Amino acid sequence: MDLAARSPAYEGLAIELAVEDEGWHDAGLGDLEAFARRFVEAAARRAGVPDDVETELSVTLTGDAAVQALNAEWRNKDRPTNVLSFPIRQLQPGERPGPLLGDLVLARETVEREAAAEDKRFADHAGHLLVHGMLHLLGHDHIDDETADAMEALEIEALADLGIADPYADAPEHL
Repeated sequence: MDLAARSPAYEGLAIELAVEDEGWHDAGLGDLEAFARRFVEAAARRAGVPDDVETELSVTLTGDAAVQALNAEWRNKDRPTNVLSFPIRQLQPGERPGPLLGDLVLARETVEREAAAEDKRFADHAGHLLVHGMLHLLGHDHIDDETADAMEALEIEALADLGIADPYADAPEHL
């Protein structure tokens, strides 16, 4: 097959982006949809998702108050967190996604606080959280040491593919 005639990888991966907190526009990430796509695709690639997949996910960039409300309602944790993942269907790692993958929701203020506390670039930390959340949608988890190590390895590899250093190098615990 002629490589020029081949469709781009992950052309069938649709991302519906919602920006509910205007601070995301001022965060220095450029085109927010392109930013999200870059990290979501890197996670999909490292998780072994075929590049001809036809699936859709939503990415909501919001603030602490909205994430706190979702976290309280769905996880019984009445506090903001950095990223929430809501899969449409629980996948097993390596399982091909269906037409609807799920939702990722990021809280800007928490991401900013964590990036500052860990002396990381906001863009790198936000990107890491998109990778992390996407891996959750694809069935990966960090419930125990074995699954956490496997998930972290995928995150490290996906981020390295994008020129971003190991986010766990100095981190005291799992996300």
